[in-house]
Amino acid sequence: MVYDTLKQIARRQLSLRRRGSALSTTELVHEAYFKLAGAAGQDWQDRAQFCGIAANAMRQVLVDQARRRNAAKRGGGAEPITLTTGHDAAEPSMVDVLALDQALDRLGEVNERLRRVVEYIFFGGMTQEEVAEVLGVSTRTVERDWLKAKLFLHRELHTGGT
Repeated sequence: MVYDTLKQIARRQLSLRRRGSALSTTELVHEAYFKLAGAAGQDWQDRAQFCGIAANAMRQVLVDQARRRNAAKRGGGAEPITLTTGHDAAEPSMVDVLALDQALDRLGEVNERLRRVVEYIFFGGMTQEEVAEVLGVSTRTVERDWLKAKLFLHRELHTGGT
């Protein structure tokens, strides 16, 4: 059951990337599993929280892969992904994995809960209701946080935070 959940999250993450990713769904699941197994003693409350943590582990794997690839290419050719969930954007905007990771780090410095909302929805494929449950806030609060986070990230990725 856990493996199927991890495969579903991995499929979502890899679908956000352009074709030609060096990792398959299975490889991403296995790499993320190693990260999760390293967090022994972790007490996951429910499926939603586990999905959020797994999504973050997969994000770290993809960022590490992008860093290694860019280091090998001396900084060129970062893999672009779309910064939308597909249902609420007129036009997806393209960003690279490393830029998104840095923008998420800056978002976390400003507001950690907003960063977690992005990780859970965008990377984990969780519903706003599931995120609300994990974070212990109302669904309406998650809706507002999601909007704020998308605006922050759009500004960071397209204008350099100015």
